[in-house]
Amino acid sequence: MADRPISVLFLCTGNSARSVLAESILNRLGRGRFIAHSAGSQPTGRINPFALELLEGEGYPIGHLRSKSWDAFSGPDAPAIDYIVTVCDSAASEACPIWPGHPTTAHWGIPDPAAATGSDEDKRAAFRLARDRLTRRIEQFLALPLDSLDAESLRARLQGIGRIDDAAADGAGGAAA
Repeated sequence: MADRPISVLFLCTGNSARSVLAESILNRLGRGRFIAHSAGSQPTGRINPFALELLEGEGYPIGHLRSKSWDAFSGPDAPAIDYIVTVCDSAASEACPIWPGHPTTAHWGIPDPAAATGSDEDKRAAFRLARDRLTRRIEQFLALPLDSLDAESLRARLQGIGRIDDAAADGAGGAAA
């Protein structure tokens, strides 16, 4: 992996919100050391407008973002993928393709901001919360000593990142789980 950026594929069912946010965040925070992609098992064919609004408002490039099938990353001509992270429970429980190279996998379930109801501001707040949770998890991923962890330890650490207590991290303080 040292001769190329570390490649991460974020998966969700629709590839319209969470996985796209994660792709954008890692591409920014990874500063060329990482390259992120996103895909879905049943892509919607469009990026959620609230996701685009949030990303564009924070200066992320959005022109290249597409809702695409995970099939684009499973064939013989697919880019090499080092890590696969599911960000929705539906995609985590689906039968995934056989990934070339057997990348390390993890699940980081994030509530679907696209399912938020209420006013447009309520929906924007759900997207900001998803962004904040993904950012915390990606920052923890970037801090891992990837070169010095054995495969089993790395897999355990990645899974642990997906179990971060978001209620406490989001400032809910003593709220019961």
